Amino acid sequence: MGSCKAVATIVGALVVSLAGANLAWAGSEKETAATTKIKDAPVPSVSQDQLSAAASDGKNFLHTNGNYEQTRFYPEKQINKSNVGKLRPAWIFQTEVKESLETTPIVVDGVMYVTTSFNHVYALDAKTGEQFWHYKHKMGPVTTYCCGPNNRGVAIYKDKVFMGTLDSKLVALDAKTGSLIWETQISDPELGYSETMAPTAVDGKILIGTNGGEYGIRGFVRAYDADTGKLVWNFHTAPENSVGVWATKDATGRDMHRDIAAEKAALKKLGDPYKTLGGGVWQNPAVDLKTKRIFFVAGNPSPDLDGSIRPGDNLYTNSLVSVDLDTGKYVCHYQYIAHDVWDLDAVSPPILVDVKNKDGKVVPGVIHGGKVGNVFVHNRDDCSLIRFSEAMVDQTGMWTLPTAEGAKMLPGANGGVEWSVMSVNPDLNLTYAVNLHQPMTYHVESSPYPDGKLWLGGAFKIIPGSEQFGNVTAVDYNTGKIKWQKKTPQPMIGGSLATAGGLVFTGEGDGWFRAYDAENGDVLWSFFAGAGVNAPPASYSVDGKQYIVVGAGGNTQLNFRRGNNIIAFTAD
Repeated sequence: MGSCKAVATIVGALVVSLAGANLAWAGSEKETAATTKIKDAPVPSVSQDQLSAAASDGKNFLHTNGNYEQTRFYPEKQINKSNVGKLRPAWIFQTEVKESLETTPIVVDGVMYVTTSFNHVYALDAKTGEQFWHYKHKMGPVTTYCCGPNNRGVAIYKDKVFMGTLDSKLVALDAKTGSLIWETQISDPELGYSETMAPTAVDGKILIGTNGGEYGIRGFVRAYDADTGKLVWNFHTAPENSVGVWATKDATGRDMHRDIAAEKAALKKLGDPYKTLGGGVWQNPAVDLKTKRIFFVAGNPSPDLDGSIRPGDNLYTNSLVSVDLDTGKYVCHYQYIAHDVWDLDAVSPPILVDVKNKDGKVVPGVIHGGKVGNVFVHNRDDCSLIRFSEAMVDQTGMWTLPTAEGAKMLPGANGGVEWSVMSVNPDLNLTYAVNLHQPMTYHVESSPYPDGKLWLGGAFKIIPGSEQFGNVTAVDYNTGKIKWQKKTPQPMIGGSLATAGGLVFTGEGDGWFRAYDAENGDVLWSFFAGAGVNAPPASYSVDGKQYIVVGAGGNTQLNFRRGNNIIAFTAD
């Protein structure tokens, strides 16, 4: 795994700022909406020009994934390979909610916005960790969500911050005071809809998808007016004709053992299943400002494991999809797994980067890390697949069909690359993925649509006594070759950040947060945070000093140790 050149721990670190600390979890799904304001946050209006130029902005971190291209590449190198070993906590902020923490901090002009499970939002001083304000969402009487009460962060535009909620609302808050400006009901939580993804702000619109692929929802991406909250357009990820081309092979060319004759007979009897087909969109879309198109991935079909009652390819589940930014009209798609019966949904957000095509010509590309354990490289123009990487995880028995008794197939339903966000170093032509190895058996049991309740169509079960672990992998997206890979003792879920300082930051479920050499994977620095570091890191600068920041609060899906810390680091 490479030598550990510097190690720090949270033990004995309480001399750093614990501003706003409240060790008791007062959050609940039933609390009333409230904003606790200590003082106004000194935030100017964030313009579209600022959001568009975020890739070169070392002062701020304005998007969930750094920029519209979603490269998660921080452009400054004050913290670099020569001094990363000196990183220490600058401050620690403890939230009120001690539960799964997946937020990416958004930073604008020295003010940081973070979210927690159950839809709390904090505005903090990015230099000291002191609290400006704290907003608690008033949750509705019904919440239906998979995989934990998570929230992945806010979007910021003009003088507002925007958040999606577990009870399927979109809310707009005053960036300075935290007061609620408007809220819009996106969809019906009683039917299985919820929001854990961070929104995306662009051209006066707020883009957001939906969770619920395990509940028989009909997936979508929507655009809302940033000023009013009114719907601008809607794109359904399950079109009324979801049948497709009856594909028998996956994106890598392997046979998926579909019984096409049985599916065609089911289609004739049952009709198109699009109304309850799933296809949730868990993560931010990438935005191509030049072509005015967005790119996102849609997740698994419903029910997850029982394909007998959803015949066809189940478009556009498990697909990369591109639509027009202004209208939401379909442009192109590429389906990785047609008629998925293994819950290997596309969920890690796509990244826009120039790539070499099959002839060696550099073209605008889009890459995606799949739960199958491959990185897929596409032509941005038509979504076509250029190449896929070497497998980053064990794929033994790939596409063994689920059975009533249970059948083993790797990599298992959690990945590969789960929702974990990748990062890119464009100077090295490398993307950095974190992966899971978690062997499972797949059990199928047919059941009818349960009116918005959990609808797996069976179960996937961890194999008792099986070894579970993870890895951090660097893939050359111009060749598909693995440049380096480092095994981790726990399955990896969270995400990575690459920097111009030649570093890659990512955290582990056992509490370790590490910096890797971007070129060879050597571990250059480690810090023990006391809870699972399963949130994507970010970086920013205040008064000329660079900071690295990450949430340490664990993960519900893999039951990693919970916490409530937002930790910012500096190198002096």
